[in-house]
Amino acid sequence: MLNTQTEKGVRPRGLMAAALLAAGLMTVPATAQEQPRPALVEVATAHAAMMAPETYVPGTVVSRNDSRIAAQISGQITWVAPEGTLVKTGEPIARIDDRNLKLTLARGKSQVRRLEARLDYLRADLKRQTELAARGSAPASRLEEAQSTLEMTQEELAQARVAVTQAETDLDRATVRAPFPGRVVARLSQIGEYASPGAQIVRLVDTEHLEVSAQAPVTLAALLKDGQAVHLRHDSQVMPTHIRALIPVGDTVSRTLQLRVALPKGAYVVGSAVQVGVPSEAAEHVVAVPRDALVLRREGTYVFRLKGDNTAERVTVSTGAAVGDEVAVAGDIADGDRVVVRGGERLRSGQPVKLKEPISADAAAPTGASL
Repeated sequence: MLNTQTEKGVRPRGLMAAALLAAGLMTVPATAQEQPRPALVEVATAHAAMMAPETYVPGTVVSRNDSRIAAQISGQITWVAPEGTLVKTGEPIARIDDRNLKLTLARGKSQVRRLEARLDYLRADLKRQTELAARGSAPASRLEEAQSTLEMTQEELAQARVAVTQAETDLDRATVRAPFPGRVVARLSQIGEYASPGAQIVRLVDTEHLEVSAQAPVTLAALLKDGQAVHLRHDSQVMPTHIRALIPVGDTVSRTLQLRVALPKGAYVVGSAVQVGVPSEAAEHVVAVPRDALVLRREGTYVFRLKGDNTAERVTVSTGAAVGDEVAVAGDIADGDRVVVRGGERLRSGQPVKLKEPISADAAAPTGASL
């Protein structure tokens, strides 16, 4: 009877506890509460760097070889390469009527042959006059005359050969050739027009070797130099590059100087507008983190740093110079600290984290269905 009463007395108390727990009037001890699940994050390392604030200046994609090719001889234009023609170095881009040049070359070669034949006769004559003068059978003046005639004819032959070379050069120039590989973008003269030396015939642009021409304020000249690392902004993308050449001659009207900046690999069109990020102040020693590590909230800006036990710690920071994808930060952040760059949007301070491992190429490749 006693046991039966005990069971009957315990059972109502158990039911009452369950009811109170369901109504929220009882609490579960903290040790029994479910711990937050580890958050999957990606991390990067804060590092010390020399950084300076950047200012972006306008730039334009230009070709390193952009020429208006002109005629070197006179004559009627007989052919011009159409717009859009892609040519290699030395290939024809225009032709000038060369019939008169061929006649001049033929005339010059005939003159050379005639003088060469005359020289053979004069050499033989000089030899005879020398033998006669040695025997006393011819006056000395006759020998001097033969010698003089031979030397003058040799000079005439040299001039004739120069004329032949000039005619060959002019004949070769009748075909206007590309001085560099590129594309014909404009015909500046048409078939049938008369060309004179210096008359522009085509505009040829090298579309393979490109760079950026930018204008920077002359006040930044002391901060810039050849080979300096800068950034290029194009189509919302920021890419690292460098100054190929600084032209330290300022424009008296705009008070700017020209920068020639190397162009990263990509598809660019000559004339495209870009921006070049150059330092606006002297560089300073800072601690830099990736831009994606910053969490911006109304109460301020902070980053999540990983502690030794792989739990997240929220650290309030202030931002400074931004260069490319990195930002200088000031606060309780040191060189070598690990900061979260992905997965920190809903992260809480003290929450454990799990590092996301990169997917290998083998794992990412699709596999065939098994039979």
